[in-house]
Amino acid sequence: MTQQDPRIAQRYAARPSPWTKVFLVLVLVFIVGLAGWLAWAIWVHSSPKVTSKMTGFEIVDEHTVVGKIDVSLRSGTTGASCLVRAFAEDHTPVGDATFTPKHGHNEVTVRTERKATSLESVGCSADGQNDAR
Repeated sequence: MTQQDPRIAQRYAARPSPWTKVFLVLVLVFIVGLAGWLAWAIWVHSSPKVTSKMTGFEIVDEHTVVGKIDVSLRSGTTGASCLVRAFAEDHTPVGDATFTPKHGHNEVTVRTERKATSLESVGCSADGQNDAR
């Protein structure tokens, strides 16, 4: 067995750098923060305060359309508002109506500038919920 030269041992058996551990801790903190943000974003977007679904509409006359909208409001929701928009045969918007919904079935009358052929529920939003659903 040969004995190593102390200069070689000193050169190649150096202590590990403390920066490796610092880097690993920073990466771990970043990953935990990112996972927390992702969980929060999923929860916020999967549980809106208000949602709506149009169940039908009826064209009453040249200037009136009645829409039937089912709305689900979470308890304690304030500032809820819904928007429906009527379109003519050439896909031009011809009228819209904003209404304050109640939980359950809502009927909305939309006045139009000319005959509408379809009605779209743009959606509902509430205080703290910017995107219409």
